[in-house]
Amino acid sequence: MKKSGILNRHLAGAVAELGHGDGVLICDVGMPIPPGPRVVDLAFRAGVPSFAEVLDGLLDELVVEGATAAEEIRDSNPEASGLLTARLPGLAHVPHEQLKALTVSARLVVRTGEARPYANVLLRCGVCF
Repeated sequence: MKKSGILNRHLAGAVAELGHGDGVLICDVGMPIPPGPRVVDLAFRAGVPSFAEVLDGLLDELVVEGATAAEEIRDSNPEASGLLTARLPGLAHVPHEQLKALTVSARLVVRTGEARPYANVLLRCGVCF
């Protein structure tokens, strides 16, 4: 059994299969999940696991070359906005409806237990060399 890192076997396996340019959507319980991508639903109860916990865990495992969030996060969820800005330099912002449209290209969707507005981000995987 793994001692550290991502212990959820479904998430660990999905992360291992990602390649350069693949999209990973980390989303709250309210974000519509598009048909098609692999979905790992980590939601246990409201707020568990938190958006921050899932983001930090995935950032420990992935190389990220770009990220996009809804511009509405700035006013509606300043805590999550600050978290994303601190963790993802160069974070792009688009209208929420556009973010939802972009999620159809995600290869992996990770659903958190977060239940606050706009706690969603689309990551684009990079390479480690």
